[in-house]
Formats: sequence, C-alpha cells, structure tokens
Amino acid sequence: MKIAHVAPLYESVPPRLYGGTERIVSYLTEALVDLGHEVTLFASGDSQTSAKLVPSRERALRLDPRPLKSEIAAHLSMLAQVRERASEFDVIHFHLSHFLHFSFFEDIAERTVTTPHGRLDYVDLAPAYERFPRFPLISISHSQKAGLANANWLATIHHGLPTALYEPTFETAAEEPYLAFLGRFSRDKRPDRAIEIALRSGLKLKLAAKIGDDDRAYFREVVEPLIDGDRVVYVGEIEENQKAEFLGKAAGLLFPIDWPEPFGLAAIEAMACGTPVIGWSCG
Repeated sequence: MKIAHVAPLYESVPPRLYGGTERIVSYLTEALVDLGHEVTLFASGDSQTSAKLVPSRERALRLDPRPLKSEIAAHLSMLAQVRERASEFDVIHFHLSHFLHFSFFEDIAERTVTTPHGRLDYVDLAPAYERFPRFPLISISHSQKAGLANANWLATIHHGLPTALYEPTFETAAEEPYLAFLGRFSRDKRPDRAIEIALRSGLKLKLAAKIGDDDRAYFREVVEPLIDGDRVVYVGEIEENQKAEFLGKAAGLLFPIDWPEPFGLAAIEAMACGTPVIGWSCG
C-alpha cells in the first residue's frame, strides 16, 4: 500500500529528547516500511526515517531557536503539502489532535484515519468534530474516547514498543536505590507529587523531564525549590539511548498524574525494563 503519515511539527520524528507522539509515529512508520509498504512521512526536516521524508519546515518547532514561531501556520503549510499530494496515497494517517486537517480533507475523509494522541475533553473539540462526522478515528486507550464518545471510532490500538528496544534487568542501581520520574515538568504530570511520595518513602528521586515554555513558571515556582541535589535530583532531559539504564536501574517509576492521560508511554517503557510503575488511576 501507499501510506502517508502526517506527524505533528513540535518535535522531530523520532524526537531527539521528549516526545511520545513523534516516537510512536516513528515506530509505526519504520514497521510499515519493513513490511514492504511504500510510506511517506510528512514531518519536520530534522526527522530521520527510512520512509520518504517530506519536510514542511527545516526544524521541529521546539528545537527552532527563532522567536515568534506560529504552530498553526506551520501545520497549515504542512497540510497544504499533504493535500497537493493526496491522490498519491491509498491511506493518509494523521497524528494530529487539533483536527485542523478536517476542513482540508472532508471530500476524501474515507481515505484517511486520524489518531489523536492528546486529551479529547476540551469543550470545543466535540462541536468541531460534529461538523466533520465522516472522519474515522483510532483511539490509543479506551478512556481517551470519553471526550468524543459519539465519534466515528474504528478501534482502540494501544501503543507498543519495538521488542529489541528494552530488556528487563530486574536489578536496581548498585549505589543507593532511587525512584524515577520521566516526562515533563507540568501541572498535569505532577512532579511535585512525585517528590512528596519519594520523600515520604525515604527513597531518592531522580527526575528526567522536559521543561516546556508553557511550564517554566510552574517549574520555577513549584518544582525547582523542591530539588535539593541530594535526595531529589534533576538529571536533565534524557535521550532515547539513556532511557533503558535510567528506567532499568530504578526501584520504580512514579506516575502520579493529575489529568486524563490518553496513554502514558513512559509507563510501558518502564515495564519493558522490568521496573514497576506506581501511578494514579486517571485516564
């Protein structure tokens, strides 16, 4: 088949650091190429893939140091590229949660599939989708569908990982055991709650997380004062090749979220390393 994948432009595919959505797009794209499909990836120009890459901007939005970037304009430009080439593909798979593509592709909705990777309980999403009911959707968890309960859901397909990516070690660090927090410093992910849990348990906590522009104030005001460099340590935003060791040597991954998590890739990454996950039943 001739398949197009349309990725968000916030991170490269795969991401250099944080970026669960773009990581899943990469896994899926490479697997389809391995199966012999003719795959085209619409993404940022700093992406790396064995598929045919069609870049819509030179660098991913987060890695572009220029000020005054417009994520809406960037995605609209990419969607115009996809629309110009739509006749080349049997299926166009969108990985966009904002549904900007609906108005571009309404006449060929049946040749598309959309996997929204974010939360779907925003008040404006359901009315927007009701205007475009022909678009088929794939959810990444059963709970994610609640925000759009009456949408044209085809299936729920949970995220997976390449089997060779992680191996369980079942061994904690040779030095002092530690708990791990992996993700981003945001009110949704509740690193402050993870710190409290670790301090109450008496275990050291290592935080590996992204500080997004929208979360800098929260980090400075809430999280940073709790990081002492001894019992609570910030190790930075780690790369993919550092995850296995970071997660594999941890006594557990803390996942004390405070939002309807659509999936939570870090949880299955930890379990693939043989590390238990301590999380909230939310999402």
